[in-house]
Amino acid sequence: MATTLRDAFSVTRYSFWVGALLSSLVGSVLYLVTARSIESDAETRFVSHARHAQSVINVRVKSYTDLLRATGSMIQSTDVLTYQNFHEFARGLDLAQHFPAVDYINYAVYVPHERRDGVVADLRKNVSRIFGRPVDVDISPPGDRSSYLVVAFVEPAPPGARYYGVDLMANRYFGSQLIEERDRGVIFSAGTPIQVLSQPNNIYLGMRMPVYRGAGPINTVEQRRAAYVGSLGIAFSVRKLLHGVMDEIPIAGLRMTLYDVGPGLDAQGRDASDKLLTLFDSRGTSANPTPALETGDDVFTTTLPLDFNGRLWKTVYSVHKSALYTEFDTYYPKLMMAFGFLGSILLYALLHTLTSSRRAALALAQEMTSELRESQTKLQLSHQKLRRLADHAYQIKEMERKRIAREIHDDLGQSLLALRIEAELLAGRTKGTHSHLHKRARATLLQIDTTIKSVRQIINDLRPTVLDLGLSAAVEWQVNQFQRQTGIQCEIRDDHGEIALPDHCATAFFRILQESLTNIVRHANATHTKVELRLHGGWLSLTVRDNGCGLPPGGRNKYGSFGLVGIEERIVILGGTCAVFSEPDGGTTVMVSAPVIGPEQPVLTQQQEHGSGSAVI
Repeated sequence: MATTLRDAFSVTRYSFWVGALLSSLVGSVLYLVTARSIESDAETRFVSHARHAQSVINVRVKSYTDLLRATGSMIQSTDVLTYQNFHEFARGLDLAQHFPAVDYINYAVYVPHERRDGVVADLRKNVSRIFGRPVDVDISPPGDRSSYLVVAFVEPAPPGARYYGVDLMANRYFGSQLIEERDRGVIFSAGTPIQVLSQPNNIYLGMRMPVYRGAGPINTVEQRRAAYVGSLGIAFSVRKLLHGVMDEIPIAGLRMTLYDVGPGLDAQGRDASDKLLTLFDSRGTSANPTPALETGDDVFTTTLPLDFNGRLWKTVYSVHKSALYTEFDTYYPKLMMAFGFLGSILLYALLHTLTSSRRAALALAQEMTSELRESQTKLQLSHQKLRRLADHAYQIKEMERKRIAREIHDDLGQSLLALRIEAELLAGRTKGTHSHLHKRARATLLQIDTTIKSVRQIINDLRPTVLDLGLSAAVEWQVNQFQRQTGIQCEIRDDHGEIALPDHCATAFFRILQESLTNIVRHANATHTKVELRLHGGWLSLTVRDNGCGLPPGGRNKYGSFGLVGIEERIVILGGTCAVFSEPDGGTTVMVSAPVIGPEQPVLTQQQEHGSGSAVI
């Protein structure tokens, strides 16, 4: 009988390797799934940061385009443009402060051949006045042509007179571009570096726009040619244009490379339409302005297009994957693999024990049946033994179940307790002798103790249960909590009652309210707050006002402060708008609006009332 039980409950080589193989397979699957999930999340964050950087570049390009349009409007509104007019306007723009990438802004006058002498005389007078001495400047390159496009005004004043009198039409490539610019009435960039200004990894480009007389119509090509009076342009540094963009992305080692893929000329004036022109490389140096791009499985790469006034630019962002991983991300897949392996081993052991118990009972029954058949004399004794053994088998099965349950509880529980005791012992022994190791041991203890609380808090942060009652109820609850905890009077204005919203919209508005109230407590020193919910034409607006001290200069862009940035990001994702107003007499207003499900209103009204973006006043 003992032999039978031992054989039934023994772990054979076959069963051992089956259990080990299944547990290894489960652990490996958990490892791969966790590793891919972490990598996917890191790649999503990387692409999101890259798109943010691309949007910043778009905004900056638009601001320099607006500079050209504003200057062109000034010229069109002036009957006779003089050096003094142009100089005063350029000085008022304060290029160094508001447009730091722009080195020069110039205006080239369209000159028919019959007006050449008069224009040259005026040009010499202006240039001599600028340099304080007589300057015999002339149109270059020399030669008689039917018309000229002569650079007459340059601000700030360039270092030499060679910048004046240049006939832009004389260059065949630029001349054709300027003619197209004139006939189409659009801003354009030639895509060729300005050689006199450009340096390795510091490319200078130009943008130009046609200028017409403001009196007549310019709807057709013939009308534009008749009204054409000149061309306005700026020379700007691509490096300065992109300055600070990388600083806004919280990823160490991120690389940004900007290319021009449109037609153009190289430094020798040859056609470079089939080549990529590298405009900027964040890792470029004077010695090696365009290092090779990094590739491989350990690198995240994304390419985003950029429309630069009709020219196609593309930006390549790349970074090593390790830069987006935390220390926990590195060990988490291995931890999941260990948990999967151990859990599978324990489950397999439980199933093996239950199966072995059944085999043992069957073996015992067969043995007892055989003994009963051997002898009538031993029938009663065998019957009694069978009863005792059956009872014993049931007891063994119950005790085995209890033992397995106790071992699961005690072993795992003691392992976790032993881990904490060891960490606490390490903290105690290193106190006063190894301060750094002691600090790490105490941090480990804190991490063990706060794991369960952190999980609960994370669940509550992801989905507050009060939102199940609706956004209006959630706002009212949050305001009541705010008043009770801070003592600041808070007024609610909600004339619409409960508002039916998609779950993600309600969560976003609730989080924005929480962040706004938190900022008031931390920074505003306010005594009164007003929260207003307004639903109008399918747009839901949330306004939070306080009577505090307002935003200090530069407060929104303070390093390490992400409250307002988080609010803006949440609402932009919903396709809405965000505005932060700092009142002159104190107080701050945060107003966000987003389209939600509501009463239908004319589309035109909503387009006029709302526009995607953000503002700080």
